[in-house]
Amino acid sequence: MENLWLFAIAVFTGFFAINSPAGNIPIFISLTKQADRATKKKISKKATITAFIIVTGFIILGKYIFDLFGLTIPAFKITGGILIFFVGFEMIRSQESSIDNQTEVNFNEGISISPLAIPILAGPGTIVTAMNYTTTAGYIELVIIISMLALIMWLNYLAFISSEYLVKYIGANKIVVIEKIMGLIIAIIGTNMFIQGVKLAFFTEDVLI
Repeated sequence: MENLWLFAIAVFTGFFAINSPAGNIPIFISLTKQADRATKKKISKKATITAFIIVTGFIILGKYIFDLFGLTIPAFKITGGILIFFVGFEMIRSQESSIDNQTEVNFNEGISISPLAIPILAGPGTIVTAMNYTTTAGYIELVIIISMLALIMWLNYLAFISSEYLVKYIGANKIVVIEKIMGLIIAIIGTNMFIQGVKLAFFTEDVLI
């Protein structure tokens, strides 16, 4: 029983390190700054549930999914890196982008899935982390992994729906500064993910899951 508790703590720590709710708040604020409170709540719910389903799917069927479509971790990292870079780039520019100019319906249905659910919440890092824990996991460990993933997504949901209060507390001007800094960091994370994918693709053998 003690080993299971230690395993649960290790899994939670791994997910939290790669998918920190606090770190995702500025991204959410930037992507939803034109949405009202009700829309933000819908986006938060849809994004976290979608991300949970995606990562859970990879936890259970990840190896078979990659084998079926001939996918590789390097390709996944390269694609995810490009998507994350452009999210950060648009945050740095702070201009009216195609993301911000969508109608409310498209905004609700589009932003919640991409880029918020994937690759922000259910990105290569989160998926690879989850799959790493499942390599030698039994049924009980799988339940723990999925439970810890659900906890992380729930914490992200709470962080997202509380973002409006964060803006009021910190102030809009400071949020703009934080947005630009986070945009730079996110762009760097995307670039680093892209570089990792290239290294795995060209300098590492056995890159297929």
